[in-house]
This record gives sequence, structure tokens and C-alpha cells, in this order.
Amino acid sequence: MKAVTFDDFGAADVLRLADVPMPEPRPGDLLVKVHAAGVNRADLLQRQGYYGRQSYGESDLLGLEVAGEVVAVGSDVTDIRPGERVMGIVDRAMAVRIPEHLDYLGAAAVMESFVTAWEAAVHLGGTACGTAVLVHAAAGGVGSAGVQIAHALGARVFATANAERRAEVLALGAEAVFDYRSEDFEPGVRDATGGRGVDVIVDFVGGDYLARNLRSLAPGGRLVQVGLLGGQDSASIPLALLLHNHLRLIGTVMKSRTVDEKRAMVRRFAEGALPMFADGRLKPLVGKVFPLAQAAEAHCAMEVGGGFGKIVLKVDV
Repeated sequence: MKAVTFDDFGAADVLRLADVPMPEPRPGDLLVKVHAAGVNRADLLQRQGYYGRQSYGESDLLGLEVAGEVVAVGSDVTDIRPGERVMGIVDRAMAVRIPEHLDYLGAAAVMESFVTAWEAAVHLGGTACGTAVLVHAAAGGVGSAGVQIAHALGARVFATANAERRAEVLALGAEAVFDYRSEDFEPGVRDATGGRGVDVIVDFVGGDYLARNLRSLAPGGRLVQVGLLGGQDSASIPLALLLHNHLRLIGTVMKSRTVDEKRAMVRRFAEGALPMFADGRLKPLVGKVFPLAQAAEAHCAMEVGGGFGKIVLKVDV
């Protein structure tokens, strides 16, 4: 079978399409003919050597998110049959059936983004009807999913993105979008909420956003830190504010979680969010699509940034 591989860590041009052995399903496995695969920031970090030789799950192949057709199942699998369509993160217990109206490209844009967004915004952040939520980097895959989820649950949604993506993020349900390059979200949030602040912030940036985030929270508010796109892993924390307003700072990342924790995340997503795809309240956002052979170009596009929605690799089958 074909797969994207690399021999040494490095820039995107280390990636190549190669023939690799077909895996044999073990008793609890699904063998899936992949039709499309999502590209994620963890893929870039793995290619660059950030995780060392640690692989995702039990495969050394790059990539963690797929959508396709089940062609074989292990002897212990009784709930899914060959011929069914699934989308998932590369683990049997992190695969779910694709809703009927979704095609493979759309399905490949769901799992990593929406599972992460549901975990951050809902399970950890407590987003619900009537809460006020700020989502940073809202034009990206996880950020745009967070905006959709919060809006679908009946929350007031505020967001940051570049000005070129403002209309698209507003269309997802955001009430206001602040241009992170020219506008300060802190006074924007304060003005929009009558000085109260928001209940939940989902942040992927870190660095100097941290203090501003905490000042933008209402008493009892929750800041869920999902990433460090700003490149800084240290920042000043206004501890007096944290204590006085009984705020909560919560860190989360899927990569470092145990297999059981990841499976629990997917179960929570399947119970809470998957029905919203079936009835149309949530929709995957596919940005750029590249053929599998152009995985290097897809990685470069993610590194450049500025896009809207998920980057997906299309597999010719």
C-alpha cells in the first residue's frame, strides 16, 4: 500500500510517498481503506522531531486522522462490519461511523478538530447555553470547530482571527471577531460583555495572551490552554487576579494523554457532538485539499498559516 514516510527529521521536503507493507488486523483492529486524511499540527511536530522517535499509537507511519471504508475487522470486533464508513484517530476505540450525509473529505476534517474542541470548550471549559466564550485562532481547524460548538450549544461567542477571515468566522456563529494583528481583544471583550468578561476562553496561542486572557474572564471563569502557537512556554501570571476572581487555568493536549484518556475524549465527543453533525448543527470545514503525493505541500501550507478550515489529503482509491 502507499503511505507518506520520511527517513530523517526535517523540513517538509523530507516527506515522500512510498510503498509499505499492508498491515494485518489483530483481534481488536479495523483495517480501513483510507479515502482522505486530515493534516494536523502534531504531524508537523512529529516530522520535525519534536516527539523524538515516539509514534502516535502503534504505527511508525506519519499521520493520525483518517476517513475511509472498513475492509476487514479483527476477530473480536462485533460492532462494525466491512463495508461501513468510519472516521477516526488511528486507534480502534477512537473510530466512529461517518454520518450519512458526510463525504470522506468532510469526515477527514472532523475528528481531531472537533474532539479537541469539544474536550476544551465543553468538558473542561463548561461551555453551555447562556455562557460567554472567547475562542482564539478561530480560523484554524480546532478554533473554527470551537466556535461552531459553542454557538450550537447556545453560548455567546467571541473570537480572534485575522481580518481577512472575519466574515467567515462570523458566519460560524461568532458575535464579534477581533483582528489579532490590529485589535486588542481584552477591551473588545470587556465592552461586548458590559465589563463582566467571558466565562470560558479556549486559547491556542499562549505567551503574552495569558495575562490578557485572565483579565478577560468573569469571576469563576475558565481558561483552557490547548496550544502554544505564540512560541513562548513561559509568561507572567497575575496571581492576585487569579485568586481574587477564583479563576481556573486548565492545560490540555491530546498527544500526551494516555490511550484510555483519548478514548474517553472520543466517547464524550460521540455522545455530545456527533448527533449535531447528523442534524446539521455542526459541519466540517474543509479548507485546502491536496493529493496524498503532495503531503509536503500540505505541510508547507499549514506552516504558512492564514487559511480557513482543515487541510485534507485526498487518497485516490
